[in-house]
Amino acid sequence: MLIEMKVSGLTIDPITNTPIVILKDMHNNKAIPIWIGLFEASAIATELEKIVFPRPMTHDLFNEFLKCFDVTVSRIEIVDIRSNTFFANVYLSREGRSFTIDARPSDAIAIALRAHAPIFVDENVIEKSRNVDFGIKLNDLDKLKEEKIKEFLENLSAEDFGKYKM
Repeated sequence: MLIEMKVSGLTIDPITNTPIVILKDMHNNKAIPIWIGLFEASAIATELEKIVFPRPMTHDLFNEFLKCFDVTVSRIEIVDIRSNTFFANVYLSREGRSFTIDARPSDAIAIALRAHAPIFVDENVIEKSRNVDFGIKLNDLDKLKEEKIKEFLENLSAEDFGKYKM
């Protein structure tokens, strides 16, 4: 079953410094984070903020091509997640004919925003994403914290003692 969603916002993964686009369903009951590239995050952010550049960026250019050839983006669908990678399709129509193009979700979202097309996510993708290992495990976080504490302690000087309450 497909669930219509909207871009709720963009954030940064504090561990990997990778941009994340957050999609939420129309009733704000379900959400899904998708890790994306920096350029795609920029393309999504500029459209969300309605920033217009003097020259077209890649997604703007693609959107202009579609308009020029009278092609409509009817919707995008995020249809699968395999090996921690999301998959999407862009659905296009022209003169009564329909076409489907495989796309990265970030590109599909950037195009959908420009074309004012709905964004859908397969319910199975939402369920699968809850169990996906994106490379950060609790054990890794504990090690990272431990390393940061060791680094802090190693860099303390004698003058630092007395500055911090215990």
